[in-house]
Amino acid sequence: MKRIGLLGGMSWESSIEYERLINEAVRRRLGGVASADLIVRSYNFAEIEELQVADDWQTAGEILAADAGVLQDAGAEVIALCTNTMHKVAPAIERSIDVPFVHIVDATARAIERRGIDTVALLGTRYTMEDPFYIDRLGSFGIAAVVPDEPDRTMVHDVIFDELVRGVITDDSRLRYLAATDTLVGGGAQGVIAGCTEIELLVTDDDLTVPYFPSTALHVEAIVEAAFTD
Repeated sequence: MKRIGLLGGMSWESSIEYERLINEAVRRRLGGVASADLIVRSYNFAEIEELQVADDWQTAGEILAADAGVLQDAGAEVIALCTNTMHKVAPAIERSIDVPFVHIVDATARAIERRGIDTVALLGTRYTMEDPFYIDRLGSFGIAAVVPDEPDRTMVHDVIFDELVRGVITDDSRLRYLAATDTLVGGGAQGVIAGCTEIELLVTDDDLTVPYFPSTALHVEAIVEAAFTD
């Protein structure tokens, strides 16, 4: 098993899910009391959010890239970023390291391919839904992504930042999310991507009538696979 380096804390609710799921997956593979070999760099999300709001992605990329190098120097043999939105700066991270970087969009896209689907609804932060970094990467796999129109798009974003990253989970927000996905499915989406790691705390597979692609869980599968690949 290779040592895994995680860039997390964006938000810590999401990072805890990553650590839990990774450790559970390793224990399933190895049995007994086995757990993952992890190094975690967890951020004060308030500082990262300020850079997002200021549209200062260059500084954010420089910070994450430098810390990915620190993880590598500390012995990480596989590195992953525990957030969808910050994959906007994934190229900077990849340039800063020599070990494999497990990309969340690639992991999600491969799961969509396995289901034979070519059009999906994408829910996430406004940055993920509106910036081309996510949708274009899905497109490189031949997958088209559709996102909510207003006012649903703002609602999806606001629930993430006003509730989910603060650990607030409500039935009202779940119903609003499901109404938004129903609209997208009615427009031709064949599945739904939880394109923000915290969304998986709100919406589950049981809530939907179409295939669900929880990016965190799919990312974790790819991370653990990479940790066991020579």
